[in-house]
Amino acid sequence: MDFTAILIAAAIVGAVGIIIGLFLGVSGEKFKVEVDPREEQILGVLPGNNCGGCGYPGCSGLAAAIVKGEAPVNQCPVGGAPVAAKVGEIMGVAAEEGERQVAFVKCSGDCEKAKNKYSYEGITDCNAMRYLPGGGPKSCSYGCCGFGSCVKACPFDAIHIVNGIAKVDKEACKACGKCVAACPRHLIEFVPYSAEYLVRCSSRDKGKAVMDVCAAGCIGCGLCQKNCPADAVHVENNIAKIDQSKCQRCGACAAKCPKKVILGALPAAEEKEAG
Repeated sequence: MDFTAILIAAAIVGAVGIIIGLFLGVSGEKFKVEVDPREEQILGVLPGNNCGGCGYPGCSGLAAAIVKGEAPVNQCPVGGAPVAAKVGEIMGVAAEEGERQVAFVKCSGDCEKAKNKYSYEGITDCNAMRYLPGGGPKSCSYGCCGFGSCVKACPFDAIHIVNGIAKVDKEACKACGKCVAACPRHLIEFVPYSAEYLVRCSSRDKGKAVMDVCAAGCIGCGLCQKNCPADAVHVENNIAKIDQSKCQRCGACAAKCPKKVILGALPAAEEKEAG
């Protein structure tokens, strides 16, 4: 065995290793990206759910955006005001207080009220309904499919299918937006936590067409609009819409609605019991 050859090979390997190590060390110093220490501090106070509800790729993405001034300190919907206050303290700014938002499903066509065109047994996924005749078994093409794509998307167990339609537990909802994105019929929107009167329908069809498919649909009669003292309710595209910033919570719209589509917000305790 030629020990000289072995020693030479070992020396060459060692030299190459040293050269590569030096190159990596120099490159690391030259090309390293300086991280603002505030970014790590903010990441430490964010919830860590990485839900994407803030519009950024996880909590680290939001932390970086806040430090760069690309996102406000209250951008995290899950953390809410307490987290916003901590982030604002790190950034040296006051966190603007905004009312908590929660998801709301604009449909009340449950199994008793909404009609079906046919019986369906198959994949329990709302997005699959677009491939079925008529967009699924439910006669109303605007209503909740009731197959729970929103339920599967929610990371906080805040939405459930109750009697054929999705209902939100507003106490558990963190307004992350996962359910909003998951609903193929765009039935879910954010409303103020304190909202008392909401329109539980999304149909844009005219009155007779609505009544033919659902006993709980808005017929666009306009009585809510005519009787609102605050000009907060308007009928647009055959559906009533309430401007929550103007709503005085008097209940006049709900009292005059002949189809009882405008209802007071369901108490959280009742929502949990229903689920």
